[in-house]
Amino acid sequence: MNKYFKKFSDWTKLKIRIHSRRKKVYFKEREIWWVSLGVNIGHEQDGKNKRFERPVLILKVFNTEVLWILPLTSGDKTGKYYYQFKYNNKKYSVILSQLKLISSRRLLRKIRTFEKNKFKEIKDLIKNLL
Repeated sequence: MNKYFKKFSDWTKLKIRIHSRRKKVYFKEREIWWVSLGVNIGHEQDGKNKRFERPVLILKVFNTEVLWILPLTSGDKTGKYYYQFKYNNKKYSVILSQLKLISSRRLLRKIRTFEKNKFKEIKDLIKNLL
């Protein structure tokens, strides 16, 4: 079996379980969470491991069910579509070009809260991209 087919198949099974999830999760803007992002197409940011997870920054909360997120990467990315920051002496990047609307059912666990001043910079960069 093609390894990519298996990933899509595994993701589809997990996506069905995520869709059925009814557990309430409490989250706020500026928080960084692990999220089941899935197997995506082309150059979209994928999740990793058996839960297809990736850390994301919550950019905007619309209600208890829907939010905008920005995926994070530990890669040393530069350019106008990335925002670099350090945490615990490691470099990370926010992928500004991959702003995504998701369901709160994808949220797995909170990592931490992002700094206010850096969050404002990210919001301003997003506004400029639009």
